[in-house]
Amino acid sequence: MAVIINECIEKQLDFLKPVEDSWQPSDVLPEMTGEGWREGVAELRSKAAVLPDDLLVVLVGNTVTEEALPSYQTWLNRTSGLRDETGVSQTAWALWTRGWTAEENRHGELLNKYLYLSGRVDFRSFEVTTQHLIKNGFDLKSENNAYRSMAYVAFQERATKISHSNTGRLAEKYGDTMLAKMCLLIAGDEARHEEAYKRLYKGVVEADPSDAIIAYAHMMKQKIAMPALLMSDGTDRNLFEQFALVAQRSGVYTLRDYADVIEHLTDFWGIASVVGLTPEARAAQEFVCGLADRYRSKVDRVEQAVRNFPKEPFKWIFDRCA
Repeated sequence: MAVIINECIEKQLDFLKPVEDSWQPSDVLPEMTGEGWREGVAELRSKAAVLPDDLLVVLVGNTVTEEALPSYQTWLNRTSGLRDETGVSQTAWALWTRGWTAEENRHGELLNKYLYLSGRVDFRSFEVTTQHLIKNGFDLKSENNAYRSMAYVAFQERATKISHSNTGRLAEKYGDTMLAKMCLLIAGDEARHEEAYKRLYKGVVEADPSDAIIAYAHMMKQKIAMPALLMSDGTDRNLFEQFALVAQRSGVYTLRDYADVIEHLTDFWGIASVVGLTPEARAAQEFVCGLADRYRSKVDRVEQAVRNFPKEPFKWIFDRCA
């Protein structure tokens, strides 16, 4: 497995941008070294002041997810044969994971500074949540199986792109053009990373179709575990579940989106047309090819149920409900 993945990721290294060509948080945030910094911060706060509470909750949850990056880099280098053995290894996988992490690191940096300057959230509560999530860890339920892990990350990059894109769309709707631009930049990175991982796994499907499809079906049967699943604000409530409800209700990331991601990946990898599979793989093929429609059949019922759930207080927004 690891040999195939290493060969496939080597072909995707061009999806990482040179540092010199990359945007940085300071390119978007107010310039703090010039004379007009007060006006820049005042403009940011003025635009952020109109954001509704549900969008703030989703934004904080997305930022916490991005800030738990240490857990994700650890996971990327855990699977046998897919490790940065020395920390400066020059293998394709090591170069990819360090480059991917360096690009992803800017996302949390940018949104963190935006939230701090906005004055709209209880920043200490946000920081506590981030620390808890990194401390609690991250288990994507792949059992360190390399194929399962790669199917997961392709799914997750597309899901993250959708979440940031929709957050930006809503920010634009409410007039916060600065936040909308930030989300667009982040979604652009996620789109490149998604493309790299999708192409990687397409190579896996072509090289080892039966095991690749079985691994994909395994991840889909248990439903994708979100990276922020173990987030906590220090209380014993299920914070992620409540955050996910707000994301569904606000339209930032919904069950319909989840189904669309499954359909997109299944089509991109050409799962339905693969032949010569083992009996187990044929059963997995049939399962994943019908999965998106099975989720879509639940959308109306889920959306109605979510609308009827009572709103819950969030420490992030000073115990207001969302």
